[in-house]
Amino acid sequence: MAPLPAGQAPARRTLVEGVACALGAGLLWGLVFVVPLMLPDYPPAMLSFGRYLGFGVIALLLAWTDLPRLQQLQRQDWWMALELALLGNILYYLFLSAAIQLADAPLPTMLIGTLPIVIAIVANFGSEALPWRRLLPSLVVIATGIALVNRHELAQLDAQSGARDYFLGALLALAAVFAWTWYPIRNSRWLRRRPTLTSGTWAIAQGLATLPLAAIGMLFASFFFAEPGGFDYPLGPRPLRYVGLMLTLGLCASWLGTLLWNRASKRLPTALAGQLIVFETLAAFAYAFIWRGALPGGTALLGIGLLVGGVILGVRAFRAV
Repeated sequence: MAPLPAGQAPARRTLVEGVACALGAGLLWGLVFVVPLMLPDYPPAMLSFGRYLGFGVIALLLAWTDLPRLQQLQRQDWWMALELALLGNILYYLFLSAAIQLADAPLPTMLIGTLPIVIAIVANFGSEALPWRRLLPSLVVIATGIALVNRHELAQLDAQSGARDYFLGALLALAAVFAWTWYPIRNSRWLRRRPTLTSGTWAIAQGLATLPLAAIGMLFASFFFAEPGGFDYPLGPRPLRYVGLMLTLGLCASWLGTLLWNRASKRLPTALAGQLIVFETLAAFAYAFIWRGALPGGTALLGIGLLVGGVILGVRAFRAV
């Protein structure tokens, strides 16, 4: 399917397909928030490089099935894939995993949860701009939902982390927000410039571009973790769990999540797609509650309801254009 021309409202079928792809990507990306909690004794660098090494290996295997299309990519496509891989993959997850380990999941999840607002606002200054009076209602509802959900979560921070770790975790989470505000907007605009580029081919290309970066990162990590008594480089104290989770993230969150997001980016205006990253926030909260064996309180449930309502308002706003 051809990408949506700038300024044109998506047809109903295209809109439904795009929202479904964004939902699938969000459910898969939510996994990245709980894995650092499952591997608390693994340094953030090992989580980031391990995940994307898995992504790169999977992309290398898949490349043989899509070799003719990959050979048609131009030099600027590969440079863009490398750029997206560095900032949107390696650095983003490095910042995020470090923030989660320093401040636990609630604070980074809250800050990452602002991405639907931030991306929608930044994207709406582009060529696909929707009148602010139509965009703002959904953003206000989503922002209120984020605040209510995280009011419950932030109440746990004082007992879970010290002030220094809390502050550093917040800075790293903000860096992750910057990286992932830049990534979907840049990725979406590139896909619109290259309408013949398929979602699957572009996902594989990003994985192939990520592979050497992750391999170099792993190599440099060996110098930091080679000291006796430190981290047991390269697989750590729980090698089977580590390898299994890294491959799971590489396959599900990285390759399949990227593929679904590319499809959503082709079908939806960037300002709407940005709002739909709220699915990642909802999935992250759900997985964190499951991991902790706890149920969300009434305030959190109300916030979740508002997040879903905000998405519905956003979809309707673009349908009405």
